[in-house]
Amino acid sequence: MNHHLSTSRAIEIDTRLVTVGAVLTAGGALLAFTGMALAGFALATAGRRWVRQLDVPPSQRAAARLQQARQASQAGLEAWRSGGDGRTA
Repeated sequence: MNHHLSTSRAIEIDTRLVTVGAVLTAGGALLAFTGMALAGFALATAGRRWVRQLDVPPSQRAAARLQQARQASQAGLEAWRSGGDGRTA
């Protein structure tokens, strides 16, 4: 004999515990977001302070490096056009 019991049991969930868990999760997320915002603000402030203390501003340093790269590129192009093989005596 094959007996199939068809019982439909509902899952019993303690809604109070679920609510407390959701509230604690939301509170923890808010606290974590606040901590990340404060850390980001502190890092941005430190970065601005560091840039102000530099002797040469980053924009001028970048412009100088770009000029240096252009000069090196031009020198390489001229050496290539003159047929030099790059060897020195």
